[in-house]
Amino acid sequence: MKSPAVVGVVVLSFARAQAPVEFEVASVKVSKNGMGVSGGCRGVDSKYTPGEVAAAPPLGRCVISAGRLSHLIGIAWQLNSMGLIQGGPDWVMRGFDRFNTEAKADDPGKTTESQLRAMLQALLVERFQLKFHREIVERPGFALTVGKSGMHLKPAKGADMVTDFGDQFKPMPGRPATLTARRYSMAQLAQMISFVRQQPVVDRTGMDGFFDFTLNWDEDQGPIQTAVQEQLGLKLEPAKVPVELFVINSAQKPSAN
Repeated sequence: MKSPAVVGVVVLSFARAQAPVEFEVASVKVSKNGMGVSGGCRGVDSKYTPGEVAAAPPLGRCVISAGRLSHLIGIAWQLNSMGLIQGGPDWVMRGFDRFNTEAKADDPGKTTESQLRAMLQALLVERFQLKFHREIVERPGFALTVGKSGMHLKPAKGADMVTDFGDQFKPMPGRPATLTARRYSMAQLAQMISFVRQQPVVDRTGMDGFFDFTLNWDEDQGPIQTAVQEQLGLKLEPAKVPVELFVINSAQKPSAN
């Protein structure tokens, strides 16, 4: 009998109805480095702070060291929490089985980060014989709503969406942060807050359109929920919210390249 918490299930087909998006060359090997996953994918639109550029992968490549399959899945499908991955063999989430992944796009100078992630998804499905589906469940989280005084947001002026955390690239726990956002929808703001808080947030403002704003917060002195209320006129209210899980049906350790 299906759990009452499951409100929907989406099963992804693995039949290749169209030509797959693939890397020009790719390698997945057992890591001998032990602990500490690092790396990612660098497309023509990827952003790095000056201090991060030296450690970034070469353009048009995905380079990930000492990653469990769960880490690789998190990078490929942009999951902001390992808690969103369920099922599969024990080695997927824990243990000593880690892998080094290096892959290069056919045209590095024109390949975006999202295209690289799509290629990485196809690579993981192939090399790990990965089969999975997505489930929507309800979990405790927050609803983004409009405060009593109304929103303090200006309609977007430009045509391009911008997410700029300054020299941090992304907010760091325990450090003050500033987000300069341009052409943001309320759903995108909810997604950003979910990433920062590591808790699910859903947009229930009822507000359409796109907005420009700047948001400053410090998790020690004034957490993001306080900043959202005081600076944007929005509220984060505790609520049961839908969360999409990545459920592994089966996976196998890759054979040697």
